[in-house]
Amino acid sequence: MELNGSSHNSQDRYPAREVEVAVVGGGPIGIEMAIALQRAGVDTILFEARQIGEAISRWPPATHFFSSTEHVALAGVPVHNVDQLPLTGEQYLAYLRTLVEYFGIRLRNYEPVISVKREGDGFRLRTRPLRGEREYRARRVVLTTGGMARPRLLGIPGEDLPHVSHYFPGPHAYFRTRLLVVGGRNSALESALRSWRAGAAVTVSYRRPAFDYENLKPHLADDMKTRLENGEIQFLPGTAPVRITPDYVELAYTDERHEPTGETFRHATDFVLLNTGFVADMSLFRDAGVTLEGEQEIPCYNPATMETDVPGLHVAGTAAGGTQVKFEFFISTTHDHVAKVVTHLTGGDPGPLGTVDARNNAVTWAEVKGN
Repeated sequence: MELNGSSHNSQDRYPAREVEVAVVGGGPIGIEMAIALQRAGVDTILFEARQIGEAISRWPPATHFFSSTEHVALAGVPVHNVDQLPLTGEQYLAYLRTLVEYFGIRLRNYEPVISVKREGDGFRLRTRPLRGEREYRARRVVLTTGGMARPRLLGIPGEDLPHVSHYFPGPHAYFRTRLLVVGGRNSALESALRSWRAGAAVTVSYRRPAFDYENLKPHLADDMKTRLENGEIQFLPGTAPVRITPDYVELAYTDERHEPTGETFRHATDFVLLNTGFVADMSLFRDAGVTLEGEQEIPCYNPATMETDVPGLHVAGTAAGGTQVKFEFFISTTHDHVAKVVTHLTGGDPGPLGTVDARNNAVTWAEVKGN
C-alpha cells in the first residue's frame, strides 16, 4: 500500500492510516529495522513517542560511547569521525538524523503509541500526537521500545527534591559543591570522576562492600582506584540512602544481601545523583497480550524469528530483555534481531546491517551476532 507523500512535513498534514508494518520506537535498532524493511519493499512507518534517539539525548554533554564506532553503526552505513575515538552522544544523534533523512524513513515523531490491539488479520494502533488522537491499521508490528524508559526509583522520602537527580546533567552543575553519587556501575563512576575533575567534592555511596572492578570498563576502574587511593574521592561502601533532606542524606549500612539495615548515619551534601539504573516500559507488550516473564518482564518470543506469543507482533533490540539486570542486549548485539524479523516477514535477505557488508571486507550482522 502506498503512503501519502514522502517529505518530512507531509506526515503531519496527510498521515497514512494503514501500513504493512508499524515499527514502534525510534532508537538505533528501530531506525535500522525501518531501513531494512523499507529496503525489502515493505511499507513501513516508524513511530517515536518523542524524538529519535531519545535515551541518548538524555546523556550529559560530550559523553562518549564505550563502544567503538563500528559497533554502533547501522544499516551498512559506517561512521567516520576525525579522531577515530568512540562517538559522543551528540555525534551519534547527528548520524541517526542523517540515516532517517537519507533513507527517507516515514517517521512519526512526537506521536506516542498508546495502545496495540490484535484485530482481525492485523493490529489496531492508537496514538496520541501533539494534537488529538489517531488510529492506524498495521498487518504486523515490531516493538523496539528499548529498555531505559524511566529511572529505577528507590522509593525513599526526598527522592523528588529539586537537588536530587536520576540523570547526570554534566559536571559543570556541580562545580564547587558537595555531590553524593549513589551507585557502583559504569555510569556512577563516570559521573563521579567527571564531577571531581570539574571541581566538585565527590562522595560515592554503594550498597555493596566494594566496586566490582572486573565488570567495569577498565579505564573507569583504573581511574577510580587511583582517586580512592589518593583520597580524592570519598567512598562509602556497604551503604544505601533511606531518606533525603535538603541538607543531608540519611544512609543505612547494608547487610549481606546488600539491603539497608536499621543502623544509619547522616551525610551532609549539596546535591544527590542517583545512578540507580533504569527500567523498561513494557506496557505496549502487556496491552497487546504478550506474556511477560519474571520481575524483568521479559517478553515471550521465538528467538529464531523474534515473533512474540502474539502472532504478528515482533520484538527487537534491548526491549527483548525487558528491564535488564545482567546486560545482554546492546546496539552491537541486536543487529541480528533486525535480520531475523526482516527474514521472517519477507523471506528475503535483510541487506547490510551493522557497519557494511562482507563485499567491503567489513562487519556483517552475522559477525556482530558472533561477538
